[in-house]
Amino acid sequence: MIRSPTASGRFLSFEGIDGSGKSTQARRLADALRAAGHDVVLTREPGGSPGAEDIRRLVLEGDPDRWSAETEILLFTAARRDHMERVILPALSAGKVVVCDRFADSTRMYQGLSRGDLRDLVDQLHDLMIGREPDLTLLIDMNPETGLNRALARQGHEERFEGFGPDLQRRMRTGFLALAAEYPDRFRVIDGNRAIDTVAVEVLAIAMDALA
Repeated sequence: MIRSPTASGRFLSFEGIDGSGKSTQARRLADALRAAGHDVVLTREPGGSPGAEDIRRLVLEGDPDRWSAETEILLFTAARRDHMERVILPALSAGKVVVCDRFADSTRMYQGLSRGDLRDLVDQLHDLMIGREPDLTLLIDMNPETGLNRALARQGHEERFEGFGPDLQRRMRTGFLALAAEYPDRFRVIDGNRAIDTVAVEVLAIAMDALA
């Protein structure tokens, strides 16, 4: 387990299905918080540190069946451990606000739910190797078909999970909403089907309240 920092930094994560707009909202929130005088580190998962970015390329590119679900869980946990050690915990120890595009909840969904009933394994590895949850998780809820169309329209190289199709998107949305119900003190669910500016206003209000 990684020991939590003793300083007053705050850890915010964004979650949602592919194409939900969470990455855009994470960037906008980071900019808004900086404008309000906060020292902010914007990062992402998988990735966020040099070693974790190497693992990101391994898991997000190539054939959807390239790795078994168990292997993916180990790879994502290794990436998260490096990210925590090198980026997140040092920032929190320095009293900064960390805004992270995805964290462990995505692993609970994509590896723990979508490719078999492996949620318990994800949680066991998380407790053993990470031992830290965000202080606030902002779930951008999005219509699954709309999200998939947006994700595929990006035409990038990181399309492994978009390649699983619309059924996965629907299951992931259901799973994320179930997680929000499981951890109500940490999660805030935001309707991402609205205009980007409207969503950003609500995100900022929730974050500022949490940081007050």
